[in-house]
Amino acid sequence: MVAEHSPHHIIPREKDLIELTVMPVASDQMPVRVPEEAEYLEEQEEPESGRWRNLIAFWLLGLCNNYGYVVMLSAAHDILAQHDPNRHSQDGSGLVTDPGKRDCNYMSTGAILLADIIPSLLTKTVAPFFPLWVHFRMFLIILLSCLGFILVGASEVQWVAILGVVCTAFSSGLGEATLLSYMAFFKNKNVISTWSSGTGGAGFFGSLSYASLTALGLSPSTTLYVLLVVPALMSFSFWVILERPQLEDCESSTLPDSNSPDNEERVPLAFTNDSFSEKLKSIPPLFKYMIPLGLVYFFEYFINQGLFELIYFDNIFINHAEQYRWYQVDYQIGVFISRSSINLLQINAIWLLAILQGINVIFFAFESLFPFLPNIYIVLVAVCWEGLLGGAAYVNTFHKINREVVPEKREFSMAITSLADALGITIAGFLAMPAHNYICGLPRHL
Repeated sequence: MVAEHSPHHIIPREKDLIELTVMPVASDQMPVRVPEEAEYLEEQEEPESGRWRNLIAFWLLGLCNNYGYVVMLSAAHDILAQHDPNRHSQDGSGLVTDPGKRDCNYMSTGAILLADIIPSLLTKTVAPFFPLWVHFRMFLIILLSCLGFILVGASEVQWVAILGVVCTAFSSGLGEATLLSYMAFFKNKNVISTWSSGTGGAGFFGSLSYASLTALGLSPSTTLYVLLVVPALMSFSFWVILERPQLEDCESSTLPDSNSPDNEERVPLAFTNDSFSEKLKSIPPLFKYMIPLGLVYFFEYFINQGLFELIYFDNIFINHAEQYRWYQVDYQIGVFISRSSINLLQINAIWLLAILQGINVIFFAFESLFPFLPNIYIVLVAVCWEGLLGGAAYVNTFHKINREVVPEKREFSMAITSLADALGITIAGFLAMPAHNYICGLPRHL
């Protein structure tokens, strides 16, 4: 017997079936589930103009965020020389006349490095555990950046200069932790590469602008006042150029973990609201990214702030202070090139970069102890290579996190991994000072 169909049991036509089952899809073949809280966006249409605006904005944000940090490190020799009671040269060049003695500041530039990184380390440790109030954070970032330039430029005693460096460090650390988290919400993942390129550009343009402006006759203080244009550009980039993603409030950002190859294409629609304990549990799986990144930065900053100042050549076309400045420029050229190269060359073996950077430490340590290189040009090549390794470690680490970490953990993962480089730099600063003082007390030619 054939069952009688009522109007409520009419079999829908094919068109009706399609209408009843329509849902967002990640591709033509693979439908995806939309979470109840609408936490993730599988296909976010982004206008071409908006795509380019965001890429430009993140490049400028990376540039401006790291600019002050780089300038302070480039000015480290001058800041210390300016307040060194044993020096009276206005250009920061050495007054050592005994060829058997080394031309050194009484305090290592590692002291400036510590003032420049410890506040950043503290910020990167704490910030990932607080809500991402991005507009309030950006206001604070820009305010601290301005204050840093002004205090260092106006300083007449060393503690005021150090306080200015500390303000710049808080600004840079909070900026990196905030913006790395924020870019997790953008569909176009090239914002990571443009941000990394911008931070590399900060190294190059920051050190170059400081070296160039002082070479043109501007005092270090006047140069720092001129560079107040940088935080102004940062505010324009964030509040005018950048098109912000649509975000929602939600009680939880937790979804079952997934190893889907589509992780990179999925972006969260809401800020994470995981508990403190849940965030702590997310850290150990990130050690595979954090440890090699931290080692690379430990090695390179031990070189930069412990050994650079001790490697110099007498009777050439630039004095000791200028050699230090141009080492910083050269190093940042390498960083800029490698941080801009992720779309051309991707490196998964971050451990290899750490090993190569460790070899660089040995090379530069021998040169500082037993000067054996015939000219400065070989040093410049080695310094650029060091920068290439450091920049490659940074951009490839965050690219791997974006590709491998599930979306619901990505915001926190990006921010907390930035702690690794700050920790490596901090340890390097502490070890750079005694190493510098020991070598500085040795005869010039052993």
